[in-house]
Amino acid sequence: MGRSYQTISQDLNRVMNRIKALYRGWSIPCAGTQVYAPRYRDEWLQKIEHAGVRRRAELFYQRLDGLQALRRTLRPELLTESRKHKASKLLRQIPCIGPIRAARWIALMQTPHRFRSKRQLWTYSGLGIETRDSAQYRYVQGQLQRSKKLQQIRGLNQNHNHEMKAIFKGAATRASCGVGPLRDFYLALLAKGMKPEMARLTPKCQSNGRDLSG
Repeated sequence: MGRSYQTISQDLNRVMNRIKALYRGWSIPCAGTQVYAPRYRDEWLQKIEHAGVRRRAELFYQRLDGLQALRRTLRPELLTESRKHKASKLLRQIPCIGPIRAARWIALMQTPHRFRSKRQLWTYSGLGIETRDSAQYRYVQGQLQRSKKLQQIRGLNQNHNHEMKAIFKGAATRASCGVGPLRDFYLALLAKGMKPEMARLTPKCQSNGRDLSG
């Protein structure tokens, strides 16, 4: 059920991207979500002068409506299945992890016991920090000593489950914009000079490690 919901969501995102790409291809600004709303579609379609391109946009809208209806139909079934798992209530206690994210999380991870420690979960979710270093040891007066040079951070690991990362990334983005303890922590990191993208990553990693390590 979770895989079906994920597939429909991906198809829906593709159609939405194609609609905006069509408008941008004809130099029509389309920022925001108004371009998808049914009540404004006639207004947007009138901006396309070419009849063939306008018809293609209409077909995209029809596909968009069909996928949205299909996802609305599947959503209650997914939530019903997720309530059968005790982990659903625990996951929903994490800020910005709602019923849908919790259901997708359970479907993807199945059980936390498949990971030896929380660090393996971070790596599986694409939140593992990768470092590159050379010359870790050097000779000083004939003695081999470890270099005091700090390791260089090269970003997050690339070999991961992209769907799991999307769940955490969406939750972290929501936490940075909403109200709650993670938002306060996020603002405190920004005040210390941390970059926004790293500040969004930090509280989510700490939250995940605390709640799933048991």
